[in-house]
Amino acid sequence: MTDKLILELYTRPTCSDCQQAKGFLALHQIPYVDKDVSKDLKLEDDLKTISGTRIVPSFVFYNKNIWGKKKIHKNIIGFEPNKQEIMELLNVPVVQ
Repeated sequence: MTDKLILELYTRPTCSDCQQAKGFLALHQIPYVDKDVSKDLKLEDDLKTISGTRIVPSFVFYNKNIWGKKKIHKNIIGFEPNKQEIMELLNVPVVQ
């Protein structure tokens, strides 16, 4: 992942795809902010604003600017069906 991107991952503990995503990020030592929507209802509202849905996992990539503000670069809903695109955004080598 580039130094200019911040990853926030919206999850629920009962979501198996979320747990796979977290395991993948841990395996590749990729920093991210875990947003557990089951612990804070405001996070669920934020997720609906960002993605238009409450579906998790939701990978939200932000651009950082020099003033400390962030702007959404890309939002990807779901891990397994989008793994290739996520790996490319995170600069994780694809193993064939």
